[in-house]
Amino acid sequence: MDKDSEDFFNEMQGVQPLQREKRVALNISTLDKSTVKTRQQAAQFENISLTDPLVNSGVEQLDANAMLAYQRPGVQHGVYKQLRMGKYIIEARLDLHRMTADQARLTIYQFVRDCITHDIRCALITHGKGEGRAIPAVLKSLVAHWLPQIDQVLAFHSAQKHHGGSGATYLLLKKSDRKRLENSERHQ
Repeated sequence: MDKDSEDFFNEMQGVQPLQREKRVALNISTLDKSTVKTRQQAAQFENISLTDPLVNSGVEQLDANAMLAYQRPGVQHGVYKQLRMGKYIIEARLDLHRMTADQARLTIYQFVRDCITHDIRCALITHGKGEGRAIPAVLKSLVAHWLPQIDQVLAFHSAQKHHGGSGATYLLLKKSDRKRLENSERHQ
């Protein structure tokens, strides 16, 4: 044994390990099952109100497992197919879970604006399916309604299974003015 180890053992003689309890005390809920169930149902309707004008404004209510698909005129078939197959690198992601309709709308518009600012061409929006809710796929239906209204959105399609399946959507965006100028200069 070397000198450092010997010094260490000499210093540690007589040291006792600290005593600690082997169990952690958990706070057990005193609420009965019916109260918990009532609170869960109330929270479900708190996020997306049935009286929300966005929900009742003629937006087509989609099935939870419906596939979203949109291609703006002029988008090449091959480009759209690559998007549909999930072949593009996802450069940005947005998760809308637990957002109200108003929050989701504002967040989507800001997200698209940020993507354009940062030259992001392909993004993924996770909206969920809303399965198990009284009204399923509300956010999904709203996303399908809002995205074609945004000029910078060239195409979108439900994601492949490994990216969230029908609970997520690939988004193909226009090039920023700066990228468009760079491409035109490069090709001339």
